[in-house]
Amino acid sequence: MSAVSPRVSSRLPVFPWDRLEPYKATAAAHPDGIVDLSIGTPVDPVPELIRRALAGAADSPGYPTVWGTAELRDALTGWVERRLGARGVTHRNVLPVVGSKELVAWLPTQLGLGAGDRVAFPRLAYPTYEVGARLCGAEPVPYTDPTELDPAGLKLLWLNSPSNPTGAVLPAAELARIVAWARAHDVLVFSDECYLELGWEAEPVSVLHPDVCGGTHEGVVAVHSLSKRSNLAGYRAAFLAGDAEVLGELLAVRKHGGMMTPAPVQAATVAALGDDTHVREQRERYTARRTALRTALEAHGFRIDHSEASLYLWSTRDEPCWDTVAHLAALGILVAPGDFYGEAGARHVRVALTATDERIEAAVKRLA
Repeated sequence: MSAVSPRVSSRLPVFPWDRLEPYKATAAAHPDGIVDLSIGTPVDPVPELIRRALAGAADSPGYPTVWGTAELRDALTGWVERRLGARGVTHRNVLPVVGSKELVAWLPTQLGLGAGDRVAFPRLAYPTYEVGARLCGAEPVPYTDPTELDPAGLKLLWLNSPSNPTGAVLPAAELARIVAWARAHDVLVFSDECYLELGWEAEPVSVLHPDVCGGTHEGVVAVHSLSKRSNLAGYRAAFLAGDAEVLGELLAVRKHGGMMTPAPVQAATVAALGDDTHVREQRERYTARRTALRTALEAHGFRIDHSEASLYLWSTRDEPCWDTVAHLAALGILVAPGDFYGEAGARHVRVALTATDERIEAAVKRLA
């Protein structure tokens, strides 16, 4: 590695989850075992119809294509119109990708951004938006209201609704205001909507809805994932929808990079997007867990802020977040400190709903 200078890793922050390891050890020492509510990885079974589709496509000896099969593109366009309310969606308006995190991390690079360019993202946000900017040498710019940013050099604007970590939902009028501002300043908008199916106290709206984008996809792209809605985090199944010119450029770049969704995963995606029953069933599981955890946390002295959607409870005891992490770890419960997502989260913790019913019940008893 001595010939590599400077190292790319030197541009990046310390991997946040490594800092949680001592608290994980404390929680794991609980006599009844750890209740891990930190990362938010799905724990429920992959629906049977999706597993059948994956297995049925297992005999796939040839290379898949980056753009996916025509059947997959039909499934993507159909879902985007049916579920998001988008209009005029063609195959040119969709693109399968290998995992949404991977897309977020490498998007600025694939768009050709670099030194002198700026990438904006919410002040409280998924850390990979910043990582993506740093990987290509662009300037990361956190915001509270993106329309207050200086648009000079601003090439990419990330939206995230429902939010990770807060669960806040941007209403259609607010999204429309931001999109109009971005278009006026020639700023490309990517909207991370991976939790859109998980609205509890608000109905999330896509950036592709006509009330937001005015019926045209110009300058806007939505990012979607099957990880949470269908328990497919292990499949790395995600996709983009929106501006055909932007997606065409990404398709051309990704063909050279070999970023192909495996053929069995493409078949599984078709099955997942064609079935709403398993999504409803999974929502019911999360609804029960959310109700139990929220009640227990509030009785324990927590205040829950935002959290009207997504798979997290944005919780605070009005103390430094690491004090809260330590307090809960002593009870055998591991949560994510809010400052993982930005300095503005320094007095909150993110509590995930992604644990089995048995582990959620254990957490509730420990909080009582």
